[in-house]
Amino acid sequence: MEQRISLNTIERPPGSGVDEHLAWFCQSLGLTNGRDLENVAQQVVLQVIGEIAAERGVASETLAGHLEITPGRVNHHVRNLTLAGLLYRKKKLIYLRGGSMTAAVEEMRKDANRIFDDLLEVAGELDEAMGIRQS
Repeated sequence: MEQRISLNTIERPPGSGVDEHLAWFCQSLGLTNGRDLENVAQQVVLQVIGEIAAERGVASETLAGHLEITPGRVNHHVRNLTLAGLLYRKKKLIYLRGGSMTAAVEEMRKDANRIFDDLLEVAGELDEAMGIRQS
């Protein structure tokens, strides 16, 4: 399974508002970018969290209705949020990984550690194959 984990060092916002923290969260994980001028990815995350707090999973059509955008646009952002490891799909419903933001971040941390473990193993093999002494 392909996964894309991006981390950006961005100063945390001084306030304690949900919007500021969510914006920082999304920017730190590279979930928002310059092309998303309306911050739709951030809105999708916030809406999924709200829906999951009330229910368990949410359909992209429901998100589209609440956000007043097309289901295709929602699916584009959900696909990116899934690749990042924050959300997952099961049948037609979208879920927050682990059921909470905290659990999702912990799962993403485990994913990143697995990636780095694989990178270290291959780096060691490359060093050995190329005659580079490991320090």
